[in-house]
Amino acid sequence: MSDMTDARPDPEQLRWALQVLDASGLVEVTGMRSGGAPWLLRYLDDDGVEALAVMRVGSAQQAESQTRETVAMQLADRQGIPVPNVLGARLDDASSLLLIEHIDGSSAQPAEPRVDRLEALGALAVQISVVNPGDADLPRVDRPIPVVDFAAMRAEGEPQPLLEEAERRLAEITAEGPTGFVHGDLWSGNTLWRGDELVAVLDWDCAGIGPAGVDLGSLRCDAAMQYGLEASDHVLAGWRREASREPEALAYWDAVAALSTPPDIAWFAPAIAGMTHRPDLTAELLRQRRDAFLAYALERLG
Repeated sequence: MSDMTDARPDPEQLRWALQVLDASGLVEVTGMRSGGAPWLLRYLDDDGVEALAVMRVGSAQQAESQTRETVAMQLADRQGIPVPNVLGARLDDASSLLLIEHIDGSSAQPAEPRVDRLEALGALAVQISVVNPGDADLPRVDRPIPVVDFAAMRAEGEPQPLLEEAERRLAEITAEGPTGFVHGDLWSGNTLWRGDELVAVLDWDCAGIGPAGVDLGSLRCDAAMQYGLEASDHVLAGWRREASREPEALAYWDAVAALSTPPDIAWFAPAIAGMTHRPDLTAELLRQRRDAFLAYALERLG
C-alpha cells in the first residue's frame, strides 16, 4: 500500500526513459492509479510499433526506496518470482527514476472470495520466503509497510481499546524463528492477474530480510478485510500446502499485520477499493473486518 512515487515525469525524465527504451517517439503518458502514479508510457519502438513501459518518479530523498525496490525485484526475478523486469534506473540530486516492464494484467479482485486465488497467494508467500537473498543489500523487516509509523498514528488518534490492547500484548512477546526474503507489503492490490493466473507481484519498495510471518500475516489480514475472517484460512491452506508444514507464531504475525494499518482505515480505504475494483469496501466495513481479525488473533495468543 506504500507508494514511493507521486510526481508526473517531466520532459527531461521522459527523454531519459525513451533513450533507455531505444524508442523513436512518445505517444502518451497515463496515470495508472486514479489518474496518478505510477505512469504508463505508450511509445513507439525503433520499428515504429507501439509498446508499453511503466515509470516511477520519486524525489532524491526517495533514492533508498528505489534502490531497495530495484534490488528486490532483480533478486525475485532471478529466483522465479513473477515480477516486471527492471529496464532502467537513475538516481541524481533531483530525483529517483525507475523504469520497468509493463505486464498485462489486473489487480481487480472478485466480489466473492475465490478459494483458488486465496490459496495461490498463500503459496506465493512461501515461495518468496524461500528465496535465497545471498548478500543482497536489504534492510531488516519486522512488520508490513515498515516505512509508515502506524504506532505514531495510534498515539495521535482517538483512543481505540482493541488496538491499544494489541500493542500492549505484542510488546510482551518476542517472536523467534528463521528469517528470509520478504516482500513487506504483500496484499492482493500488489498482484496482477490474467484470468485465474497470477502473473506479477508489484511494489517491492518495502522488501527486506525478515520472518515469513510478515508476508503471511499481511495476506491473511487483507483477505479478512476483503471477504471476512473465514477467507484468511484459505490463505493459510495455500501456505501449508506449499510449505508442507505449519507456520510459526501465526497469531502473533496476524496481530502484527492488523496493527500495520491506519487506526481508522480511512487512509487505506480508497486505495484498497480502487486498486481491487471493490467499491463495496468502505472504510467502516474494512475497519470492522480488521478489528474482527485482530480480536481473533489476540484470542489465540492466549
